[in-house]
Amino acid sequence: MTFRNGLDSLLRPEDSVLVLIDHQPYQLANLNSHDPHMVVNNSTGLAKAAKVFGVPTILTSVVADRGGRIFPQITDVFPGQEVIDRTFINTWEDPKVVDVVKATGRKQLIMAGLWTEVCVAMPAIQAAGEGWDVTVVTDASGAVSVEAHEIAIQRMIAAGVNMITWMALAAEWQRDWARANTALALNDVVIQHAAGSGIAFLWEQQLLNTPLSRAAE
Repeated sequence: MTFRNGLDSLLRPEDSVLVLIDHQPYQLANLNSHDPHMVVNNSTGLAKAAKVFGVPTILTSVVADRGGRIFPQITDVFPGQEVIDRTFINTWEDPKVVDVVKATGRKQLIMAGLWTEVCVAMPAIQAAGEGWDVTVVTDASGAVSVEAHEIAIQRMIAAGVNMITWMALAAEWQRDWARANTALALNDVVIQHAAGSGIAFLWEQQLLNTPLSRAAE
């Protein structure tokens, strides 16, 4: 097994392409590995982070006329963008999706979706076997049970797939807070979707902008 390490193994926005898979009502209805609210929040935060860094993002659903459309929280991030609707359960068997990914010319393939054990594991394992550098965002994905999610992660790791969470990915893309062109926009995403971290940041700004009272002097 080839270990993933060294600076070049870290994810870079200019080399990344994101595929968001089947964040749909049917899948969410039987999501039991995570709080459904958290998955909607995290997948939306991931989508917004990708937009901040100019990472091409492909949206795909499976049989949307039955399973429902992708959450509007995600599609609203990319207004007017076509959602690729499939019949293939395995996204990576659909040439429409694969062709769009290949057209970006990028090799760091990042995936998240519902369910982890089905619609994420299959394309991730196949793409890794074809030589792609594949990363799965675990907390923007979810499964029908905790066991299903955990076993899927183990299976993908064994196949050479990298695992990350959405905030860790955003930090890896940012890499340096001196990159002001994305830092401020990323802070807005953190405020909206990073719960305690976002609230702490707002509190910090409040304290920095609150003059000391005479009693505290």
